[in-house]
Amino acid sequence: MVFSKVTGGRAPIRMWADPDEVEPQAMQQLRNVANLPWTHGVAVMPDVHYGMGATVGSVIAMRDAVSPAAVGVDIGCGMSAVRTSLRTEDLPDNLPYLRGRLEQAIPVGFGKHKSPVDVSKIFGLPQAGWKEFWQDYEWLAPSVQKLRARAEVQMGTLGGGNHFLEVCSDDEGVVWVVLHSGSRNIGKELAEYHIEQARKLPHNEGLPDRDLAVFVQGTKKMDAYRSDLFWAQDYARRNRTVMLALVCNVLRKHFKQIRFEEPISCHHNYVSEETYDGVKLLVTRKGAIRAGSGELGIIPGSMATGTYIVKGLGNAKAFNSASHGAGRKMSRTKAKKTFTLSDLEAQTSGVECRKDAGVLDEIPGAYKDLESVMAAQTDLVEVVAHLRQIICIKG
Repeated sequence: MVFSKVTGGRAPIRMWADPDEVEPQAMQQLRNVANLPWTHGVAVMPDVHYGMGATVGSVIAMRDAVSPAAVGVDIGCGMSAVRTSLRTEDLPDNLPYLRGRLEQAIPVGFGKHKSPVDVSKIFGLPQAGWKEFWQDYEWLAPSVQKLRARAEVQMGTLGGGNHFLEVCSDDEGVVWVVLHSGSRNIGKELAEYHIEQARKLPHNEGLPDRDLAVFVQGTKKMDAYRSDLFWAQDYARRNRTVMLALVCNVLRKHFKQIRFEEPISCHHNYVSEETYDGVKLLVTRKGAIRAGSGELGIIPGSMATGTYIVKGLGNAKAFNSASHGAGRKMSRTKAKKTFTLSDLEAQTSGVECRKDAGVLDEIPGAYKDLESVMAAQTDLVEVVAHLRQIICIKG
């Protein structure tokens, strides 16, 4: 798909989605962001939909500023995947048993570990930097200092909502492990604290949406936010790394000869420092992955529509980005009113997963068509592998 240019913003808006098919509220959000004096450009992914302050599925490049609400409250949320040496025929007939063993290893929903995971005892888990990582907790915002114990026992946990852990098969019958999670409660608390701090700043008065409040370069507030932001992004990355190691250890107990390739990992709610058009920018990806030339990424669909492993094409017009998934086409409330448990059973047929009211809002029908989303970004990524769910675990 060739991107569309959208008018109505001081900065350029380039869309890999049909503007006529995006809800009006989301289009207004895009124009609001593009009209901020700090915005250099906006790239809109094919999974775009309405969000808080900024749309989910957008990439916002700013000069000397960043909007904490545009990052989102689940700082560092993202994906990890690893290809195994198993084939589908190696898996047991009793998939509920295997699912149960995985659920015992990885707390879901509001669950947490009984005590902090001892990373030194997990086979295959990188050991670098853990001591320094936790030492830096004391420098986080004062509002979260009392939450350290909770953050420690939530390290290595999945969470709820659209987060998931899956055992999948690619088109060649090779088994993969895929998971989606973020910075858990500590990331949320840090995000909400800094969003409120930004709203109080004088330079944010008169914005069309108070959730677009920014911090600007060279201020103590900006320095504090960036420090907390990057720590939370690291927490999210380590959280996924711990979970992946715990899952791999479960599989090692069942399949003695199993081997794992190098994991793939990518954030899709985060900020990074990048240069475009000769300008150093703070690039916020909210529901988007980095897709620099040759970089591997992960684009999931829903509980039963598969996942794509992709390789970035380095399209600078999209700020080297691609979509983070299929994207919702209806709210959770609407999904619960629209679909029944019979619909959920039918749409997840063949997948070992929950099929109860607790996950009805995650029904595949509540999401956009993944194949259409992929077709709209052929100039952003190329497909490396297509995965289909065998087991899907949700909180």
